[in-house]
Amino acid sequence: MSKVPKTLESLKKCDCMKCPSFTDECKEKAMPEIKELKEGKMDRAHAEAMFCAYEKSACISKEIGCICPTCALFSEYNLENNYYCITTGGK
Repeated sequence: MSKVPKTLESLKKCDCMKCPSFTDECKEKAMPEIKELKEGKMDRAHAEAMFCAYEKSACISKEIGCICPTCALFSEYNLENNYYCITTGGK
């Protein structure tokens, strides 16, 4: 498995915000972090986005559905797991 780079280019390909497990409440909490990422501050230790590049969510707690396999980053970096938002490194 390749490591997904924490770059603005990767963030633009990220589908995490479209995921059914990423509830509206979690999206609202994530907006300041996502704004920072879009401003190029990608060196965060954790972000509520691009869970395959960072780590599991601090907000998402239920598996409602997973769209990881349909994300461009999934195929580009030969990812194999699902639910990167629930488990760091996926499951």
